[in-house]
Amino acid sequence: MTEFVIMGILPNVAEDLHVSIASAGQLITSYALGVAIGAPILAMLTHRLPQKQLLCLLMIFFTLGNGIAAIAPNYAVLMGARLFTALAHGTFFGVGSVIAAGLVKPGRRAAAVSIMMAGLTVANIIGVPIGTFIGQHLGWRASFGAVAVMGVLSLAGILLLVPVIKAEETSSLTRQLRALLQPKLLLVLLTGALGCSSLFTVFTYITPLLEDITGFSESSVALILVLFGVGVTTGNIIGGRLADWKLMPVMLGSFAFLAAILAFFAYSVHIPGLAVATIFLWGVGAFGVLPGLQIRIMTLAKDAPALASTSNHSALNLGNAFGAFFGGFIITHIGLGALPWFGSLFSFIGLLLAASVYVWDLKGGAR
Repeated sequence: MTEFVIMGILPNVAEDLHVSIASAGQLITSYALGVAIGAPILAMLTHRLPQKQLLCLLMIFFTLGNGIAAIAPNYAVLMGARLFTALAHGTFFGVGSVIAAGLVKPGRRAAAVSIMMAGLTVANIIGVPIGTFIGQHLGWRASFGAVAVMGVLSLAGILLLVPVIKAEETSSLTRQLRALLQPKLLLVLLTGALGCSSLFTVFTYITPLLEDITGFSESSVALILVLFGVGVTTGNIIGGRLADWKLMPVMLGSFAFLAAILAFFAYSVHIPGLAVATIFLWGVGAFGVLPGLQIRIMTLAKDAPALASTSNHSALNLGNAFGAFFGGFIITHIGLGALPWFGSLFSFIGLLLAASVYVWDLKGGAR
């Protein structure tokens, strides 16, 4: 919620802090880059801390960052608070994935990760609309204040409900970096980044697509985006269960489906009913690949699962940033209607990379 709610209150922030919309938009870009660059560094610095203790520390950082954002007197302080919060965000999901996978039997690991990551999807369906409503009626600071309150509740939940996990022998930092820099692992990280580039090349500009090409009203677009969020949640849960069954074949199927559905969207965007159905299915496919991707990365980096998992979120956020940038480039030089084709192209390249990993696995005897 804290990452995406600012999109709905951007004009309020810009007006109150006396900056341009473009400058306010950098608060979004900086957050993604904070996750991408800073989170792995924080993961390396804290790798010797017990997992539950680290989770609590990260939630304290997260709550503090949002609290500072709520009372920020100027743009510079708000930017600093966003960067500080981003560090906790990426590392939290990395460590959280490792804990979630460790709490269940081996055959349920991807499903467990998908349940934890469902927080991302629920945030888009419920959290962001509520946060935007709060910001528009009580001021943008109230949105960050609400997230800080949720951080306190989350910290209490971690303290009460997450068990103390027996600390395992921690690999040296050099060994962890060596595990992270495996060629196959880097290839999987690149695959995930391409998947997110595919998503954000189109999704960043979904409102103008639906309003200017399909012909929907602004209020209708808001409802369609909620439907997309339902698709994302559905895909996340189904993808986790399927990945526990056949991880790499499911990943290949997900990328193939994404390439096909985005290519179809280039046609269906002109037909309102088909466009709505396509967007729901796109949401299912877009997040269906993530749980398996996370588990594959953690499996490859046995000596550094938390660092690798955090690096996955870094790669995904870099994909987000590149996709949004590239989509703007396409609109300027080719046109709005071309976006789904390029999103499909990124998914197809992701499919080729995932197929390369699968062939590599088969030659090496991996699952």
